[in-house]
Amino acid sequence: MKLTDENQEKLSALENIANGIMWWIGSIPSLVVHTIFFILCFALPIIGLVDWDHMLLVLTTLLSLEAIYLAIFIQMSVNKSSEHIEVLREDVEEIQEDIDEIQEDIEEISEDIEEISEDIEDISEDIEEINEDIDEIQEDIEEINEDEEDEDHGERARTVMLKSKVSSNRYEIKQLRDKISELESLIDRIKEKEKEEGE
Repeated sequence: MKLTDENQEKLSALENIANGIMWWIGSIPSLVVHTIFFILCFALPIIGLVDWDHMLLVLTTLLSLEAIYLAIFIQMSVNKSSEHIEVLREDVEEIQEDIDEIQEDIEEISEDIEEISEDIEDISEDIEEINEDIDEIQEDIEEINEDEEDEDHGERARTVMLKSKVSSNRYEIKQLRDKISELESLIDRIKEKEKEEGE
């Protein structure tokens, strides 16, 4: 059964009144008022204004009613505390799920970083091999240049083609080095992000 806005406002007002009464009952003014009330109740029969039996009957009835209302107010407080505890438990479960998801993301990022590091190592090895090949090619070119005067035009053409390939290889190596620099920068950013999320 759904509550209308008007009923919801009335229920909220009743809850506020009940909370106020519960707060007052547990306060020092409540202790003073109850003490004065009990003194008056026992003083009236002593001075002869009220009969003892009549006073005890009225006092017992009032205390029974007060005990009933106190039990109701206490149960209302317990129910509200249970609702708050349930809400907190759901929030804790959601936070735990978020933490698990973040942990999984961190593990995936770590795996990606390891793979990227392995790829960079492979690329570095390839670059070293290419550099060695370039050095050998340059040595060959120097030897060819020394013997260039004695070679025919066909040999010169092959030498020019070889030089062109060397220039092309140098350009490709430069591109590879740029890519490596970009990958290293990406790894540094990922590591910094991982540290921030870990903190």
